[in-house]
Amino acid sequence: MKILVTGSNGLLGQKLVALLRQQPATELVATSRGANKMAAMYPGLHFVSLDVTDAAQVQQVLAAEQPTHLIHTAALTNVDECELDHATCWQQNVTAVAHLVSACTAQNIHLTHVSTDFIFSGEAGPLAEEAMPAPINFYGESKLAAERLVQASTSRWAIARTVLVYGVAHDYGRTNLVLWVRDSLRAGKAIKVVSDQWRTPTLAEDLAQGCWLLAQQAACGIYHISGDELLTPYAMALRVASHFGLDASLIEQVDARTFSQPARRPARTGFFIDKARRELGYRPHTFAEGIALVGQQSEAVAR
Repeated sequence: MKILVTGSNGLLGQKLVALLRQQPATELVATSRGANKMAAMYPGLHFVSLDVTDAAQVQQVLAAEQPTHLIHTAALTNVDECELDHATCWQQNVTAVAHLVSACTAQNIHLTHVSTDFIFSGEAGPLAEEAMPAPINFYGESKLAAERLVQASTSRWAIARTVLVYGVAHDYGRTNLVLWVRDSLRAGKAIKVVSDQWRTPTLAEDLAQGCWLLAQQAACGIYHISGDELLTPYAMALRVASHFGLDASLIEQVDARTFSQPARRPARTGFFIDKARRELGYRPHTFAEGIALVGQQSEAVAR
C-alpha cells in the first residue's frame, strides 16, 4: 500500500511519518505546505510540498504519486484564530477537504479524515460515534462541514475524531498542556487551570496509531480515537506535577469564565472508544504513560 499524509510537518503528521516508515510493504509520501521540517531526521523521506487549499495542486500531486490511501491531518486547529478569521478557517478546514474528497473519489483512494470533539456542544460527554453534533464555535462548524463533505462522497472513507492531542514534535512551535505545566512549575511560576471542562486527552502517538489502523484495514465510517480517561485540565495538571515531583500548590483551580477567549469551548466532551477497540484493535496509552513519554521525548529534544 502507498499512503500519502497531508500536514506532515505538524504534530500528528510527524508521528505518522515516524510510525509509517516502520511498516513493511508500506510506501510513504509525506506532504505539507512549505519545506520538509524532518529532512534532517529522515534523509530518505519522500516529501512533496503541497498546499491542500489549491485544487490544481491536489489533483496534480495525487495523480503523480497515485497513493492507495490518504490520511488528511492538515487543518487550522487554533480555535480562537478560527473564530476571528472565518474565511481562512473555512478555506483550510473545508475547501481543502472538498479538493481532497474530489481527488480521492476520482482516483479510488481510501481517505482517512481527522476531525474533533469540538463538533459537539459539550453538554453531555463522553460521547459515542452516534452522538448528535452541535458545534458552539466556528472551528467546530468548519470541522463538521468537512465531515459532511466526506460522508456525502462516494469515495471510501473513514473519519477519526479525536480530543485534546498532546505530544512532542520536532521544530514545532506549539506547546501542549503537559509541557506547559511542567515548565511553568519548574520555573516556579503560578498557573491557572480550569476545572469545569472535561476531556479524554489523546497522546499524539495513539492518534497516529488509530489513523494507521483505519488506513491499514481500509475501514469505513466514523471512529472515536482518543484516550479513555475523562479528566479536567486541572486534574491533568495535578498529575503532571506529581509525575515530575513539582509543587502542585502553584496550580490554581479556576473555571472557564476566568479567561477571556474569542471562541467558546464545549464544557464536557471526551469519547467512548469501544468501537475503535473492538473493530480496529486500538489500544491507547494511559495518561500517566503519556506524561512519561512526553517527558522523555522533550528531554531528548533538549539534548
